[in-house]
Amino acid sequence: MAIFSVPDIRLAGISACVPEAEFHNKDYDWISEKERETLIKTIGVEKKRHAEKGTTTADLCYDASEELINQLGWDKKDIDLLLFVSQSRDYIIPATSGLLQHRLALPKSCMAMDVSLGCSGYIYGLSMIGSLMTTGKIKKGLLLTGDISTLNTSYKDKSAFPLFGDAGTATALEFQKGASSLHFNLQTDGGGYDAIIIPDGGIRNFADKDTSFDYEMISEGIHRNKFNIALDGIKVFNFSLREVKPNVNTLLGATDRSSESIDYFVFHQANKLMNETIRKQLKLPPEKVPYSLAEYGNTSSASIPLTMVTELKEALKGGSHSSCLSGFGVGLSWGSVILNTEKLVVPELLVHKK
Repeated sequence: MAIFSVPDIRLAGISACVPEAEFHNKDYDWISEKERETLIKTIGVEKKRHAEKGTTTADLCYDASEELINQLGWDKKDIDLLLFVSQSRDYIIPATSGLLQHRLALPKSCMAMDVSLGCSGYIYGLSMIGSLMTTGKIKKGLLLTGDISTLNTSYKDKSAFPLFGDAGTATALEFQKGASSLHFNLQTDGGGYDAIIIPDGGIRNFADKDTSFDYEMISEGIHRNKFNIALDGIKVFNFSLREVKPNVNTLLGATDRSSESIDYFVFHQANKLMNETIRKQLKLPPEKVPYSLAEYGNTSSASIPLTMVTELKEALKGGSHSSCLSGFGVGLSWGSVILNTEKLVVPELLVHKK
């Protein structure tokens, strides 16, 4: 297993940004009112934020970054690493990270790169940026995560449309000798690649005007084309219940920690039924497991930092805390990290206006 520790890296701050437009699932008229009520109760998403066409993940991450850098009082010339983790890049080429480096006016000495990961992206991103910084040669770095999922979701797909929301986040990290280590357990199963997939638009299945955009009925209440997210809910549910608990418990064991010694467990906001089942499998008390699902839905790689900003802001700003963060989903890819934070800079949630 990919179990390892990254020393001397401190989380300095976290910020998040969401689009202005809200969509309430009570207004989702593709399905009946009774079905809406059942769906909301099951997935736990009452409303979410939708980006307007033309607004990108990079726009949301840019806003989050500017505010965080400003509140930290960082000099931009000291930022030498930018990692952008998203499945909704501005362009197929070039990499979005370079565009953000330029927009943020970071120095040309800044290393910038994209990583194409979704639900596990924040955990993998922390491991990558921390590992790159741990030599001490790079003193300050930015991890930007998020997705615009709603633009690739069919309104006539009751399995996906009510679930996904849009968000972008920024996490500031700095090299600090003696800082508590970040402890990781990362895993992958590419055999489940088709559990969450957009079939067309890449090189494997290039966009075709005759086949990619035609909607077809998959089952009752699920109509989509091959440019839409296809979600196999049963496969994802079974995977999550099979893999998340042992991943977290293995990491706890490897670090000689108990769940009682951890202040917060912040999980990827997949859906309420799934997350609550995992919480109960791990025998965690509800007060240790915050949710942002009701207000913002499943925001892919943004969901963990967004939850920290919206649900734990005052606690994280005010003292020292230990947290276990766990992301799981598209790929299939999953992983957990145990980390300590102290007096994080956490700006108020930002709202992007087109």
